[in-house]
Formats: sequence, structure tokens, C-alpha cells
Amino acid sequence: MSPSEESSAAGTLSIIDAQIHVYEPDHPGRPWKGRLVGPDSMTGEEMLAAMDEAGVDRALAVSSWAFYHNDSSYTAEVYRRYPERFRIIAPINPYVAGAVEDIDSWGEIPGSVGIRLMPGVIEGFDAASAEVKAVITAAQRFDFPICVYCPGQLQHLDRLASLYPGTRFVLDHLGLAQPFEPPVPSDPFAAIDSVLSLARHDNVSVKISAAPTLSHEPFPFTDLWSPLTRYFDAFGIERCMWGTDWTRAVKLVSYADSVAAFRDHLPLSKDEKAALMGGTLTATFGW
Repeated sequence: MSPSEESSAAGTLSIIDAQIHVYEPDHPGRPWKGRLVGPDSMTGEEMLAAMDEAGVDRALAVSSWAFYHNDSSYTAEVYRRYPERFRIIAPINPYVAGAVEDIDSWGEIPGSVGIRLMPGVIEGFDAASAEVKAVITAAQRFDFPICVYCPGQLQHLDRLASLYPGTRFVLDHLGLAQPFEPPVPSDPFAAIDSVLSLARHDNVSVKISAAPTLSHEPFPFTDLWSPLTRYFDAFGIERCMWGTDWTRAVKLVSYADSVAAFRDHLPLSKDEKAALMGGTLTATFGW
């Protein structure tokens, strides 16, 4: 019996993290393209140990663009070893030759459940370009939701959602710029009104991910509850999904605290919390 099945059998909350990263130490066989803040490695085995310690049943493993760019092979390898604990998402640069073929190959992996576009780091991104249209058309063949990373550039998701109403989009990380290390910005939710305006698009959901990196208070980060309630009210809990962005958040919050703050302290009903910490994700990504 898997941990999530054990949780269900016990009548406890089944917790699914909407975003984690797995990666090997840098080595010639799969060299890093760059890196993010975090440990020197977070292999599948290391990630599972962290999840078990924090009480996380399953997770969406998003291949790290910073480490591997459009090579998602390690994340796929981790899925193949632990298919009961992970589903996987690949970042795609529409302007790189072979992007459509990469999606077609990704779609053949049983555990693949989506792709990720990154207007926040891809210069010249244009939602109406032929390259983006081709990538979205390829994703639609597999019924993939598309995660979108665009802090400070929310107009890209606004246009994507309008141009492709039949595609489900998931806004990464509350749609906000998040620090990689202290200090937390003085007004981390300054752009919240622009983010919440995206809720008018029925095909846009939002990851309530790495939220503790925006808190000025110690655990359990109660200064987050008021702005997060605005997200829940605007999008509806059925379009909000909790996540940690582990390992990028390591210098600001522990994995255990990222879980416990929401599991044990967030002022939501039992049913709302079940949706936020797993139900929305399973409905959106078909897991």
C-alpha cells in the first residue's frame, strides 16, 4: 500500500505537492546548464526521504529549467523508478528547434501530465507566435495542462488564456516574484490585484506554491492567510493547488514547515484543505 493509500485508508489528509524538483549532482553524463539555490543534489531517493519526513504522499516533479533546460530525462527516470509517488512535467522552450517533437516524446511517457512554458525567462515570448501555437497544439493532443512561469509579466498568461480557451493553464508560484534567499520584499503581494484579475479566465488555475517565502513572520506564517484568502475567493478553491517549489525555497523555509503550516494551521474547512492540498491537482492533471 502506497503512503497516499495508507492516508486515505486512515481517513487522513492525502497531500500532493504541486511542484518539486529532482536533479543529480553535476556530472559529465548529464551536465548542469546552470543552477538554482538549493542542495547540491536532490535525487529521486533524496526527494522521497524528504517527502516521507514531511508527510507528503505524492508530488509533481517539474524538470528544472535552470539545471537541465529542455532535457527532462532525469525527471522521467525518477518517475520510472517511483511511478506510484510522482507525476512529471517538462519545461518547453517554443523557440528551440524540435520543441514539438519533444512534446510528442514526452506524451509517450505514462507519468507525464503536462508541460511548462516560461515567459518569465524566455526573451521575446509571444503568445500569438507560430512557435507558441505549435507547442500548444502539440500539448492539446495529449490533453496536457500548461504551467506558466511569468512573475512580473502576467500579460503573457492573460493573452495565452484568451487565445487558447480550450487549454488549461496553471499559473506558477502565485504569479509573484519570490525571493531565493532572505530578505523577503517589504511588500511581496504588491502585484496581487494583477494576478487576481486572471481569475476571470475559467481556464486559469494557480499554484499556491512556495508561499512561505513571502512571509515576514516565523512559522506558521500567519501573515499569509489574508492575501491567500483573496486567491481562494477570486479563483475558488477548485482552481487553487498547494505546493512548495522544493528545493528552490530551502534558504527561506524548511520542507516540513512548508507542509505543516498549510496542513495544520491554514484556516480552511477540512474539505477545502483537501481540495487545496491534493484534490484540485488530481482533477487538473488527471492523477
